[in-house]
Amino acid sequence: MSGSPAASTSRVTGWRCTPMSEKQDFVARYGGLFEHSPWVVERAAERLPLADLHQGLMQVVRDATSEEQLGLIRAHPELAGKAAIDGTLTEASTAEQASAGLDRLTSDEFARFHSLNRDYSAKFGFPFIICVRLTNKAAILAAMESRLANDREIEMGTALAQIGEIVRLRLEDLK
Repeated sequence: MSGSPAASTSRVTGWRCTPMSEKQDFVARYGGLFEHSPWVVERAAERLPLADLHQGLMQVVRDATSEEQLGLIRAHPELAGKAAIDGTLTEASTAEQASAGLDRLTSDEFARFHSLNRDYSAKFGFPFIICVRLTNKAAILAAMESRLANDREIEMGTALAQIGEIVRLRLEDLK
């Protein structure tokens, strides 16, 4: 099955190809999985074939420098933030935030998100990341409040793990 992802009911498995045109196809198909960070998929393309696509992509993230990981985290928008208001979220982020009701906030909820986003970014230097498709706005707000008590190293690890969940679901959507 050269050039196409292997079928799986429980997870997305490998991509088996090596010719340059197929690597370019791989990047074209999967380059948008990571928010404004096609470099992850570009590096994964150099490691083809991948036995497990999600694991291969996340290994690239784990192998990245801490500066690159921070850049990956910072490429994500604030939840219910400026990009959502301005309509400049990616298509995937727009749908994901809507799935958690973040496009339908009351003025009090919006003020709370804004305040927590500000506090979180001020403390950690990057936006709060959570896989919103696996939760709802009340749980997101609770997580934002509780995670403010963490240290930066824990939050970087949590953010990268949440990005992994976001990417896993985006891969499932491509099936």
